[in-house]
Amino acid sequence: MNSKPKTSQLARLSRIEGQVRGISRMVEEDRYCIDILTQIRAVKAALSRVEQGILRDHLKHCVSDAFHGGSEKARQSKIDELIELLESRPA
Repeated sequence: MNSKPKTSQLARLSRIEGQVRGISRMVEEDRYCIDILTQIRAVKAALSRVEQGILRDHLKHCVSDAFHGGSEKARQSKIDELIELLESRPA
């Protein structure tokens, strides 16, 4: 992963970590369920954005490198990795 996207993704993950701690506090304080669920949905959306960014970077660099300069085995390995990832993805 390039340094700029890596720094950005780490910052996002730190914010998400803070949000999750906040949700824990909300549960401990018996806050209103809908408020907790709203925060959980926000965390899920933020994680999805991180996932998309990392996948985008993987496609632009790792997969692209395998297809432009790698062997047939390297190309097939990248294809197999992506298929496995997408097939195991939670709904």
